[in-house]
Amino acid sequence: MKLLVLHGPNLNMLGVREPEVYGRDTLEDINRSLESAAADQGVELRIRQSNHEGVLVDEIQEALGRAEGILINPGAYTHTSIALRDAIVAVGLPVVEVHLSDIHAREHFRRHSYIEPVALTQICGHGSRSYLLGLEALVDHIRTGSEG
Repeated sequence: MKLLVLHGPNLNMLGVREPEVYGRDTLEDINRSLESAAADQGVELRIRQSNHEGVLVDEIQEALGRAEGILINPGAYTHTSIALRDAIVAVGLPVVEVHLSDIHAREHFRRHSYIEPVALTQICGHGSRSYLLGLEALVDHIRTGSEG
């Protein structure tokens, strides 16, 4: 099984950027944890981070035929990007949306996600563990065809 993991804008600043909100784990720490968990399940990951919306759209489109699912933290594009939403719909791959913080308990503008309605689920508020929970949900969905 091959999966695409996408990290959106400013996630390359994890560990430095507002650690009281996002924690002290770096993006490299998160990627290492994901790769270890994936390896334990026989899953291959392609991991990419970009601060540029178009690059993320390109990655989603290029996943068609190369990956069986997408784990995405769209960062701030969660709340603004119809382009990411449309790319997800266009490829038709199962997607799990993850966030480190609980976006529903933050500023009003962060509570709406353009991605959530087209994702299998949204996992947020568990810090870096959100990614591992998201990976587990995505792998389980692909292997069993369930939404859990």
